[in-house]
Amino acid sequence: MSRLLLVEDDAMLAEALTLALRGLGHEVAVATTGEQALESLVERRVAADLVLLDVMLPGVDGFEVCRRIRSGDTVPVILLTARGDAVDIVVGLECGADDYVVKPVEPRVLDARIKAILRRAVPVQPSRQHVHTLGDLELDTVAMVVTRNGEELNLTSTEIRLLIEFAEHAGQVLSRQALLKRVWDYGFSGDSRLVDAAVARLRAKIEPDPTNPVLLRTVRGFGYRLVKP
Repeated sequence: MSRLLLVEDDAMLAEALTLALRGLGHEVAVATTGEQALESLVERRVAADLVLLDVMLPGVDGFEVCRRIRSGDTVPVILLTARGDAVDIVVGLECGADDYVVKPVEPRVLDARIKAILRRAVPVQPSRQHVHTLGDLELDTVAMVVTRNGEELNLTSTEIRLLIEFAEHAGQVLSRQALLKRVWDYGFSGDSRLVDAAVARLRAKIEPDPTNPVLLRTVRGFGYRLVKP
């Protein structure tokens, strides 16, 4: 049973989603404001496996809540947004969200997204060696840890799985659709902006100069390629 923190200020929607998700086997705690959600997570009053975070919250909005969560926690975050605007979606993903869902959402669709993300939190089975050296980085695919000169980097499970996929296929061009399938466990209905935003976040953590990446290269019109130093 997964433990979810639902952050939603609409009482009727929060109740409906809570009942539906509990009926699908999840344990659900509810916060009605961003401040309440952050207090619950920081003070460990709620042990959440995943956060369902509404964007349009009173006070601290969902984007800022996501940023603050990401500054010190790797718990997966799905944004719930009533706006399908491309700019809002990209902003949300760049804040560190693992996925987004446009409301209203059918509970079983949301359940499928939750399960896909939680599966990604499970260590992968490496197809080759389990430790990869990438310049001054060391990637351990069993421990799901990335270190630089012995110091662990604060990467989310999605970012680690993305780096593992690149490391396992070093030198090969991986398309966005291939990465959606392999890393996000999504088919062709997935949004390629997830990949672009995740690569951008990953570069910010592992590249000396994210604006001029030397490790994760963009192959225009195709996707991305990892180039070993």
